Amino acid sequence: MRKRILAAAVTCALMSLPAFAAAGKACEELKMEIATKIEANGVKDYELTIVKNEDVKPEDKVVGSCEGGTKKIIYKRK
Repeated sequence: MRKRILAAAVTCALMSLPAFAAAGKACEELKMEIATKIEANGVKDYELTIVKNEDVKPEDKVVGSCEGGTKKIIYKRK
């Protein structure tokens, strides 16, 4: 029984690592990755902006979080 609980705990911990890694990325690096994905979908006229958490407006479309969750990347299509 303890082995199952331990295995489940380890599995959950490992599954959450990508989320922590993305939040801890440098903003410029994550912005470039997001831009690559957007352009791969055929979108050409858009803007990605890095802002502090407190500067995010309710109408903004947040597409990424970086630098330990202290900043967000905002997407605007032109």
